[in-house]
Amino acid sequence: MQKENEKTSEPDVITAMAKFLSDLWFEEDFRNQPEHLSEIFETILLNEMGDDQDLRMTMISSIRTSKLLANALGSFSDMEINNVCKKIMNA
Repeated sequence: MQKENEKTSEPDVITAMAKFLSDLWFEEDFRNQPEHLSEIFETILLNEMGDDQDLRMTMISSIRTSKLLANALGSFSDMEINNVCKKIMNA
C-alpha cells in the first residue's frame, strides 16, 4: 500500500481498479469465490488450526469482501465488465 499522503490522481486510482477487475476475470469466476472460500474455511475450522480467533476473523473478512465484490458485479456479464474496464484503462 502506498503512503497515505502521497499525491495520487483520481484517474490513476480508477485505472488501477479497472485493471484489477479486468485481471480478475482471467483468474477464475469471481462469482463463485464466496462459496469457494466458505468451503475452504469450513474445512480449516474442523481442525485445531480453526481454533485461532485471529484466523477466524481474517476468514470472515475474506468471505465478506468476496461477497461484496460478487454482489457488486454479479449482475453484469463478463463482456460488459471487460468492455467497461477497457474503456476506463484507455481513457
